[in-house]
Amino acid sequence: MSKLIGESSASPTGPHLRRVLSLRDLFFYGIVAVTPSAPATVFGLADVRSRGHVVVTILAAMAAMVLTAVSYGRLASLYPSAGSAYTYVSNGIHPLLGFVAGWAMLLDYIVIPLFCVLYGTLSLERALSWMPLWAGAALFAGGITLLNLRGIRSTARTNELLLVMMFIVLGAFIVLAVRYICLRQGLAGLFSIRPFYNPETFSVREIGAATSFAALTYLGFDAVTTLAEEVDNPRRNVLLASVGVCVFTGLFGGLLVYLGQLAWPDYLSFQNVDTAFIDVTGRVGGVALLKATAIMLVVANIGAGLTAQVGAARLLFGMGRENVIPEKIFGRLHPVHKTPDFNVILIGVLAYVGAQFLSYELTAEILNFGAFLGFMCVNLAAFWKFGVQQRHRHWESVVVDAALPSLGFVFCAAIWWGLAMPAKITGGVWLVAGIVVLGIRSNWFREPLHMPNPTLYQ
Repeated sequence: MSKLIGESSASPTGPHLRRVLSLRDLFFYGIVAVTPSAPATVFGLADVRSRGHVVVTILAAMAAMVLTAVSYGRLASLYPSAGSAYTYVSNGIHPLLGFVAGWAMLLDYIVIPLFCVLYGTLSLERALSWMPLWAGAALFAGGITLLNLRGIRSTARTNELLLVMMFIVLGAFIVLAVRYICLRQGLAGLFSIRPFYNPETFSVREIGAATSFAALTYLGFDAVTTLAEEVDNPRRNVLLASVGVCVFTGLFGGLLVYLGQLAWPDYLSFQNVDTAFIDVTGRVGGVALLKATAIMLVVANIGAGLTAQVGAARLLFGMGRENVIPEKIFGRLHPVHKTPDFNVILIGVLAYVGAQFLSYELTAEILNFGAFLGFMCVNLAAFWKFGVQQRHRHWESVVVDAALPSLGFVFCAAIWWGLAMPAKITGGVWLVAGIVVLGIRSNWFREPLHMPNPTLYQ
C-alpha cells in the first residue's frame, strides 16, 4: 500500500480561501451548525427509545463528542486546511484511509441539509398546516443555497441573527417550564433523579441504542474544522471552538430535555414523536409558545442547513483541489465571492430531491453512520500521530496523546455499532461506491493517490 502515497499536486498559486473568521465567528458557526435547539429534534424518539432517559443519552453522547473534538482540534493545529477529516486522516495515517474518512463525512454533510429540510418542513407544518412538503422543501433548499452563494461573511452575519432568535424562544421555554413545574409540584419538583434514573424503566441496552440516535444532537460541530482555512489563528481557535461547541451543546441541551421530561414525564403519550418537543412547549406555554417554537425550529434548521451546506461544499472543495475527485468541477471557486459555487448548488439540489423520498428517522440514522465512521477515523489519526509517532516524556502526554483519542474512538465505535440496520445497509452501499471512485482515481490502486498538502494555505 505504501506505493500509493504520492506528492501533493497543489501549487502555491492554486485556489485558496480567505482568512476572515475570528474565534467568535467560528464558535457561532459551530453553535448554529449544531443549533441550540438540536435536542428538540431528537427529543421524542430518543425519549421513547431510552424509555424516559433522554437526558442520559444526551450526556453520554457529549463524552464521545468532546473527546472527538479534542482530536479534531489538535489535528487542525497541524493541518489548518480545508478538507477536515479527509485532510487530517490522509496526513495523519494514509491517503487511502483519508479518502474513506472524507467519503464517510461527505455522506454526513450531504445528508445534514436534507435532514434540515425534512425537519424544518415538519416544524413549518405545525405553524402553517397548509404548507405542502414539496413547497417547504423548495423554500429551505433554495433559501440556504442562495444565502451561501453570497459568500462566507454573509453566512456568518446571518448565523448571528438566527442565534438571537433561537435563544429568545428557548429562554422563554426555560422560564415557562420552570413556572409550570413549580406550580404543579412545588420548588422541589425541579430537582428529580427520574430523568437520570428511573428503576422501573432503566435499561443500559435501551439507553445505549437511544444514544446512537441522540448523538444526532452534536452533528455539525466539526463544521468549524472545515473552515480552518478561513480562520484567523487556526492552530488555537479551531480546538477552542470545537470543544466549546460540544460542551455548550451538551449542558444547554441537557437542561432543555431535563425540563421537557419533568413537564411531560409520560414518554408513551406523545401525539407525534417526531415533533414531541413542540407539544411540550405547548403544555408549558400554550399555543403562543407552541407556534413560536415551531417557527424557531424552522429558523434553527435554516441555520443548520446553511452551515452544513458550507461544510459539504468545502469538503468537496478540499478533495477536488487535490484532484481526488474531478478538480475542474469540485475544486472551482467563484471569481468574485471566492466560494465553491458549484458544490453549493449541488448540495442544495440533493437536499431538495432527497426530502421527497426519505423519512426523518432513516435520514437521521444515515447521518450518524457517516459522521461516526468519520469520527472514528479522526480519533485513530490523532492516536497515531500524537500517541505513536511522537515520543512521550511525561505521563501527562501519554494521557493526552494516546488515552484521549483511544477513548474517543471506542465511544464513537459503540455509538456507530448501535445504529439501525437500514442505516448500516445504506451507508455500506455508499462506502462501496466510494471504493469504486477511489479505484477509478488511482487506476485501480496501481497509481499513487495524491496526499493533501496541509501547509499550502497557512
